[in-house]
Amino acid sequence: QVQLVESGGGLVQPGGSLRLSCAASGRTIINYGMGWFRQAPGKEREFVAAISRNGDQTVYADSVKGRFTVSRDNAKNTQNLQMNSLKPEDTAVYFCAAANFRFTTASYDYHYWGQGTQVTVSS
Repeated sequence: QVQLVESGGGLVQPGGSLRLSCAASGRTIINYGMGWFRQAPGKEREFVAAISRNGDQTVYADSVKGRFTVSRDNAKNTQNLQMNSLKPEDTAVYFCAAANFRFTTASYDYHYWGQGTQVTVSS
């Protein structure tokens, strides 16, 4: 199976930016649709963004549209999430995930998950 490791999380002030990365190993990610999910304390895991196998399609949760950008580099076996104009409500553990589908937003379609990276937005 493919293994996923997130990095790039941290503490940032409201309005700031962070760039998360997801490094894959074991399999080439060209075989997978990729996505990002997040989970805040006391809340269920929620969809953030998804990108198709070849990167030609993306979709975002309404709460992050215009602020977050998902990308992938299949040659480097990485997926990235650029987060701009961060808000306190963005505070959560962010997870990278891979699905055996070309393109999907459904959490139950994602069978491979990273360990998560903490993003805290606070002044």
